[in-house]
Amino acid sequence: MKNEPLYQQIKNRIKEQIQSGKLRVGDRVPSEKELTEEYHVSQITTKNALAGLAEEGIVERIKGKGTFVCESSLTSSTSISKKSKGLIGFILPSMKTKIEQEFVNYIEKYVSKNGYHLIIKITRESQFEEADSIEMFRKLDVKGMIIFPTEKETYNEAVLRLSLDKFPLVLIDRYMENILTYSVTSENESGTYEAISYFLEKGHTNIGLVSPIITNTVTAERAKGFENAFLTKGTTINKNQWLTLNFNDISAGKTPTLIKEFLLSKSEITAVFTMNAELALYTHEAIKSIKKEARRDIELLSFDPSGISGVSFIQQNIAECSKKTVNLLLEQLEGHYSPKRIYVPVDLEIVNDEESI
Repeated sequence: MKNEPLYQQIKNRIKEQIQSGKLRVGDRVPSEKELTEEYHVSQITTKNALAGLAEEGIVERIKGKGTFVCESSLTSSTSISKKSKGLIGFILPSMKTKIEQEFVNYIEKYVSKNGYHLIIKITRESQFEEADSIEMFRKLDVKGMIIFPTEKETYNEAVLRLSLDKFPLVLIDRYMENILTYSVTSENESGTYEAISYFLEKGHTNIGLVSPIITNTVTAERAKGFENAFLTKGTTINKNQWLTLNFNDISAGKTPTLIKEFLLSKSEITAVFTMNAELALYTHEAIKSIKKEARRDIELLSFDPSGISGVSFIQQNIAECSKKTVNLLLEQLEGHYSPKRIYVPVDLEIVNDEESI
């Protein structure tokens, strides 16, 4: 090994990782720069190593995207690859929330269980990255795609094109209105309805809402559930107590202050519902500040667990969502095409009711 050229040593090391299953078909191989830092060699050495692997048909180099493991004698020699039916692409906006992490965990589990390999691309809430990911997956000849769309006002044309082409596709968390496609989402409307009904039954009538701008099916359904709880109770709803935030205004450095200013201007609010766990964290911070300064109690409840002690939440069943998502994709891969929208029930989790913020 030591008598071999450095580029050959690096090639062999990568081959060993592929044969052992550490690197699987569709996985990205470290870049020239990353290999240079790892092995303390020049970039020309790592370039020759990756070029050599590409010449042997072991990896595929996609300009502007990276280097990816291909089907080859190395991959077919492993028991995992012998069983592989192909690649499934999974596109999601980030991996920063627990919900997203759970989706990756369960979808990979069910995809692998059915004999496919999962490859993942994170868009970081960019529709340009989303479109590029779809293009990359098509070049890698994936059998189907699962897409957690970016949280924007309109759907990506690349996603719409997949649906119109009847390419095997399932959308999770949201769906395209008036477009026939497969989708799996939680019971957003009924979950929010139950949460607001809980507040109303406790005697809260001035209930604030903290939400991103209501532009997609998720936020629209949750807003509808909020409204319906008031209608059922026969209580007047005051949408002046709703704070909707532009996507660019949602950040740890900016949002808590905006929420605090809003709550100080709405002194009648005694409870707040947040559309997601991230906004619950920012709202909790604002409420703590208000309580310290004005000795004012405000009860908080969120869609998805925030991890904050004493804060109730709506719990999604991510395992079931993931299982149904993969089953819908398999249905298409088996030659059946009958688009459907599936809703998965949620649960209202009431935590220590006596513990205040």
